[in-house]
Amino acid sequence: MPDVQTPRKGIVSGSGVIIRGGRIIDRVGERVADVAISADGVIVGVDSALDAGVLGLDDAIELDATGCIISSGLVDIHTHLREPGREEAETVETGSRAAALGGYTAVVAMPNTEPTIDSAAVVQQVLDAGVAAGLCDVRVAGAITVDRSGTTLAPMAEMAALGVRMFTDDGCGVQDDRLMRRALEYSAGLSVPVTLAQHCEVEALSEGGHMHEGEWSSRLGLPGIPAEAEELMVFRDIALARLTGARVHLQHLSTAGSVELVRQAKAKGLPVTAEATPHHFTLTHAEVASYDPVFKVNPPLRAAEDVAAVKAGLADGTIDAIATDHAPHTAEVKEAPFDHAPCGMLGLETALALGISELVDPGVITMQQLLALMSWQPAVIAGIESVHGRAVAVGEPAHLVVFDPTQEWIVDPAKLASRSHNTPYAGRSVRGRVRHTLLCGVPMVMNGEAQR
Repeated sequence: MPDVQTPRKGIVSGSGVIIRGGRIIDRVGERVADVAISADGVIVGVDSALDAGVLGLDDAIELDATGCIISSGLVDIHTHLREPGREEAETVETGSRAAALGGYTAVVAMPNTEPTIDSAAVVQQVLDAGVAAGLCDVRVAGAITVDRSGTTLAPMAEMAALGVRMFTDDGCGVQDDRLMRRALEYSAGLSVPVTLAQHCEVEALSEGGHMHEGEWSSRLGLPGIPAEAEELMVFRDIALARLTGARVHLQHLSTAGSVELVRQAKAKGLPVTAEATPHHFTLTHAEVASYDPVFKVNPPLRAAEDVAAVKAGLADGTIDAIATDHAPHTAEVKEAPFDHAPCGMLGLETALALGISELVDPGVITMQQLLALMSWQPAVIAGIESVHGRAVAVGEPAHLVVFDPTQEWIVDPAKLASRSHNTPYAGRSVRGRVRHTLLCGVPMVMNGEAQR
């Protein structure tokens, strides 16, 4: 897998770029400065009132960042691009366009495709699609088990040789305790560091459920999924991380109990990281009262106290990353009756705005904390911190996002770039809009418009 993808044909480029008038917030702090980028995609100047002529950038594209924040590009470690196999819902091209419009310069594609990303051949297929058509750097997570069946380990070494650094059977957790132990021990012995990410769900407890088990499932007459279905597997995998010393990443935490278990594991110094999704810190199971399947997701929307716990985990560092779990579905399948509809919501184009509106503006976290959760911390989990989530500094690769944290907009599913429209935030007013996204110094999004 290449360290960085090269700009694609048909996207505006020039002899360089200068970003004017922005406020930089990155992993090293905050300052006001212009940012100059060479034609080969490297930052060559960070200072006030940069002189294009002195830098040899007389023909550079100038991007306005007045009133905006400049930061390292966002990184999503949990994206469903659906390709190969379900291109009617999303493709690498359409999903990466949505990602770029959301401020992402890198995404990690989940392996629950058709065929499953469980071999070097399918990994290469998705990587090639990313190079050919992607508007961001498309990375790949490989499956832990063959066909995500939970019975036979996938050839992780072969996939790791192509640059895969995360493995997960996302969509279902590995149910067999002994097999999960073997997977962790095997991963720890690979020649490169990798992380096993787990969809934490004990199927014996969740089977037949369609929403959170609680007050609203009782009112609505819908079978519920108890919090314990998640928490038991969180507990198991923390124990296995302690036993094996292997790195475990816990996906889309949704309950107060899960957050507390991770908090205790980190206090003991165990190699455990965790993520949360925007919908798990913005929505509760009360939304399901409408029986609208757009609110059906796995793990399900939980109770208000769980939402509060997820926010607290984001604020105190228990949760390391905000991941979208972007899961597109066509209207044909998503608009089925609630108990027959598939789980999943869109997330790439709304995640930053929801983080600003629901976390930064109310004072739950700072803007730098939000960017840490969405940029440099997930880059470390994904194993791509050498090129993404870097400081905005001379000599660093120019994978950048420029966004206006005050711009208000209404979420309109028809205007989203995804091939699908299943967002739970339709009609919602949010704050924070991406103005420019640059990959390798090339504007993939300029003035709020994708360049292809």
